Amino acid sequence: MPEETFVIAGASLAGAKAAETLREEGFTGRILLVGEEIERPYERPPLSKGFLLDKEPREKAHVHEPDWYDKHNVELRLGMSVASIDRGAHEVRLSTKEPVSYDRLLLATGASPRRLEVPGSKLQGIHYLRTMADSAALKQALAHGGRRVVIAGAGWIGLETAAAARSHGNEVTLIDPEPTPLHAAMGPELGGVFADLHREHGVILRMDDGVAGFWGAGQVSAVVTSGGAEVPADVVIVGIGVRPNTRLAEEAGLEVSDGVLVDQSLRTSDPDIFAAGDVANAFNPLLGRRIRVEHWANALNGGPAAARAMLGQDVVYDRIPYFFSDQYDLGMEMSGVASPGEYDEVVHRGDRESREFIAFWLSGGRVVAGMNVNVWDVTGDVQALIRSGRTVDAARLADPEVPLADLA
Repeated sequence: MPEETFVIAGASLAGAKAAETLREEGFTGRILLVGEEIERPYERPPLSKGFLLDKEPREKAHVHEPDWYDKHNVELRLGMSVASIDRGAHEVRLSTKEPVSYDRLLLATGASPRRLEVPGSKLQGIHYLRTMADSAALKQALAHGGRRVVIAGAGWIGLETAAAARSHGNEVTLIDPEPTPLHAAMGPELGGVFADLHREHGVILRMDDGVAGFWGAGQVSAVVTSGGAEVPADVVIVGIGVRPNTRLAEEAGLEVSDGVLVDQSLRTSDPDIFAAGDVANAFNPLLGRRIRVEHWANALNGGPAAARAMLGQDVVYDRIPYFFSDQYDLGMEMSGVASPGEYDEVVHRGDRESREFIAFWLSGGRVVAGMNVNVWDVTGDVQALIRSGRTVDAARLADPEVPLADLA
């Protein structure tokens, strides 16, 4: 019987962890891992955290040591991509024109930053943050301090890069059309915590405003807001979200809607093609609906889940979305989904003023999300509360004397 070939499109965290899992699970066939970047697979959190802050070396972000791929007989092809899929022939064509037959195919193509299409958007000095090269260029722009930095978007990327820019000694202005930072991620109730945090560290927040354009003669020198203000800028960072990279799937005729549609086993509408990470819009049986998760933990766990499913194992991928962030002296972990409309009550446990607390988002008395701020070793209990689906007493939930484990 000929050797099976598994192709992974996207040398991302999800793709690299899928390759690792295939070998751990005993797959002895050919594994071809294809990535557009020339950098071997790496994790993205350091790009806006440790690496950008110049506290961690570049190498720490890499998923594996340089020789891991050769040692485990994984063909790592960098600086190229899977250009097309011929589902009928079970064949992909690489950007080098090379055809490769596959038995199973994993799409781990990730996402790309949303672009601000406004006047002046092609000026020099406007940065987007997605790749290691992006982070290196941004760090070089920030590292010597004394720059006027304007950030479009007060989401996670905007806030983390704001903290990094301030740590390097730059002036920072944040602009966002929402009333509070992180409005889409957690609603207005907790956005004020992060607004206060950044104001205390000297960041100017221009909320309820947007970016209408950029001024400059070759190099950006000012940001024009929707309200007509001109904000001086030497460096601009745009962090307004991402779009899943679905072109490959769309052209192959796979079902696509805000990502590649996959079932609870991360299988697409083609039984031999799977998707994981940012690009996958997966049915989560715990939540009872589809969800596309852009965070690190989804790539870390989704890649291995997809690999096991590719091997024919019975896989139910029902992880609770998880995210972490570090900004100045604030560290947090968030589990679940707390977007506006997903909850009807917010309960706090601990001291919000000193920023040592846990916030819980409830819907119909059930915990749907939780965020621990400078409180550690509680993520397991928070996720157990979410997973249980039980109605909880808000007063007991708010009482630090009641163990969280007793409520799940």
